[in-house]
Amino acid sequence: MREKNNHVPTPERGSWANKTEFLLSCAGYAIGIGNVWRFPYLCYRNGGGAGFAIVIVNIICTMYYNVIISYPLMFLAMSLRSKLPWQDCDNPWNTYKCLKLGGEIFNKRNETDQMKLIEHTKTPADEFFHNHILQISESIDEIGTIVWPLFACNFISWIIVFMCICNGVKSVGKVVYFTATFPFVILFVLLIRGVTLPGAMDGILFYITPQWSQLTNLKVWADAAIQIFFSLGPGWGGIVNMASYNPFRNNNRLDSILVPILNCGTSIFAGFVVFSVLGFMSYRTGIPVSTVATGGPGLAFVTYPEAITMLPVPQLWAVLFFTMLYLLGMDSCVSIAHTVLSFRYYPTYYLHFLRLLLCFKFVQIEAIISSITDAYPELRKHKKIVTVVSLVILFLGSLCFVTNGGMYILQVFDWYAASISVISICLVEAIVIGWTYGSDNFVRDVEFMINEKLHCWWPLCWKYVTPIILSFIFVTTIVFNTRLTYNGIEYPEWAILLGWCSCLVSMLCIPGYAIVHLITTKGTLKERLVIGMNPTSEWGPQKKEDREAWEKCIKNSSSHFNNSTMNGIKVTKV
Repeated sequence: MREKNNHVPTPERGSWANKTEFLLSCAGYAIGIGNVWRFPYLCYRNGGGAGFAIVIVNIICTMYYNVIISYPLMFLAMSLRSKLPWQDCDNPWNTYKCLKLGGEIFNKRNETDQMKLIEHTKTPADEFFHNHILQISESIDEIGTIVWPLFACNFISWIIVFMCICNGVKSVGKVVYFTATFPFVILFVLLIRGVTLPGAMDGILFYITPQWSQLTNLKVWADAAIQIFFSLGPGWGGIVNMASYNPFRNNNRLDSILVPILNCGTSIFAGFVVFSVLGFMSYRTGIPVSTVATGGPGLAFVTYPEAITMLPVPQLWAVLFFTMLYLLGMDSCVSIAHTVLSFRYYPTYYLHFLRLLLCFKFVQIEAIISSITDAYPELRKHKKIVTVVSLVILFLGSLCFVTNGGMYILQVFDWYAASISVISICLVEAIVIGWTYGSDNFVRDVEFMINEKLHCWWPLCWKYVTPIILSFIFVTTIVFNTRLTYNGIEYPEWAILLGWCSCLVSMLCIPGYAIVHLITTKGTLKERLVIGMNPTSEWGPQKKEDREAWEKCIKNSSSHFNNSTMNGIKVTKV
């Protein structure tokens, strides 16, 4: 028999117009700038309240991620000139260290001298990015002042984000038709241009030739795991937040297969695009591909732009490349904010703030907004006001990243807040699903939703395989955590401490909320633990007909919730 359940109707959350909008949003969320700057370099280098926690991670990463996508916007504006400003060393921001690869001075040296020159000089693209775009200081100890051109691009990016998500998933669903598909068109055009260049095959062969000995290197596996977490976004909340706008009976099995395939396929495809051009750059300069290739922001904003200057009509290729980067970044940016605004707060029950855990920047920002409107459903009527206020707060928080020392701060948060903490959150998620909520109950719920039987592999995976793999990833990430550097500059102790604090702020939400629950809940310690580990009356399908069918399913199941109270339902074993 069901006890009284005060289920208060809430304003509509909205839904996707069709399946395509959802899949494109997921693809756009997963496929971002990291697929272009992070994955190809890793291939080269390595051988060819969880709810509160996730919201905090999203907020931190949204602030600096929007600054990252401001860089392509600045490059895009500069690409419209008759001559690319990073083409030569005759600009006001260039220093005596500037040396053009393939230039007259460079070509007159032998190979040994050329390699020495590379070590002690900077390319025009390098100085353009660091001295003009970033106006970077000597170290993180010199934060400096706001870089106003970067401030303007950051502000424009936030305005564009607002225009794209002002109507929630309805506007996001329409925007992604363009932002999630057009980058593929540009990638294909860049690939055709790249493979037709002399030396392109050398770069491609360097990219795809495996170094089998690296497979025994644990660092390789740690790098691969971080790339997947950075790109696909498990533990960020974006995918689950977007999926929450699907029909309840949506079969998510195909979605779960398509999005990772699209993401991994794009990463591999982007590698061919990047290394075909790097092979050409190596051919033109005589420098080995291994020396030309760099990782992180340097690949997208230094190395590739430098290679573009060697192409015919470089302005065209620069416009295409930076348009693609901006769209890839913007697509991810909108979603994370929506997840945080969708966060739902349950003051007494621990498991429910792990719901959010199951739940980067259309998707990233959309994630933040959804968190707020789900926590306070009455705010859904004022969605635009909530969006504006949220974006203003996030914009103000992003200002520290547009200072002279902003790139140093960005690198700290990117490594600690966006890597280590997300892996730990996913580990907790796996343990909660497999052991606290129970794999049998989770199987029952999924089978009820998709109306299909799941293979026995799935509960084994959720209960044993996934937690073991995530534990391995977490440990190896900590073990191989080398001291953070940027451009050869080692970070001071206080900066490392800041990074760990940004990581712990989100991670400590999980045990912190559990402690608050135990203190504020009435009953014996055992009773409080049981309450904290069981779902509340709001857990389950929202629609009445789905909920009634689900409650009947629970009653007829043989899960470990039998003989216990769940969702206000007294279940007795049948």
